[in-house]
Amino acid sequence: MATPTFFVTMKRSFADVPVEAGRVSTTEFLEAAESLVALFDLLASTAFSVVQMDMNGNIKKIRDRQLANPIISATLQDIVLSEKVNKNKTATQGLLWLTRGLHLTAVALRKNIESTEELNESFTKAYNETLIKFHNMVVRPVFKLAMKACPYRKDFYAKLGSDYDAVKEQLLTWLAALEQIVKIIQDFYDSGNYGKGL
Repeated sequence: MATPTFFVTMKRSFADVPVEAGRVSTTEFLEAAESLVALFDLLASTAFSVVQMDMNGNIKKIRDRQLANPIISATLQDIVLSEKVNKNKTATQGLLWLTRGLHLTAVALRKNIESTEELNESFTKAYNETLIKFHNMVVRPVFKLAMKACPYRKDFYAKLGSDYDAVKEQLLTWLAALEQIVKIIQDFYDSGNYGKGL
C-alpha cells in the first residue's frame, strides 16, 4: 500500500492559499512557505541549511509584522502598502527575498519534473536564472554549493512518496499554485517599485 505523499502531509499547500482580487492571504501563505522549507529537508544536505535559514528568517520578518499589526496585515499586499507609509520596510524586504527563494524553487522543480535531468542540474540552472543576480561574490559560492549538493533524482522523488504517479500529479498542482502566487507578488512589487533599495 502506498504511503501518503509529502504533499498530503504538509501543513498547507500553495494550492490552498486564498487569493482574492489579486491579494494573497498572509496566514495561509506563510504556512505554505513553511511547508516548502520543510521540502528542503528531503534534499538531506547540510549545504541547503543556508537556504532554509534564509527563507525561515524572511518568514519570521513577515509573521512578526503580521502579529504586531494583524488588522492591516490580512494580505501580503496590505503589509507592503502599510510599510510604505511608515517607512519601516522589514517585512517588505523579507517578502521580497522570500519570493526570490520561492521563485528559485519553482523554476528548479519545473525544470526537473519536465525533464530527466538530475536535481543538481535543475537547481543550478534555476539559480543562474533567478537568484544569482541578487547575490554578491560572498554569497554566490555558498548557494552554488547547495545547488550542487542535491540528492539523486530517484532518491528525492522516492522521499516525496512511494507512488510516483500520485507524487507527480500532486507536485504539478502544488507547483502551478506556487508559480501563480510568485507571479502575483512579483507583479505587485514591480507595479509600485516596492523592492527599490531592498
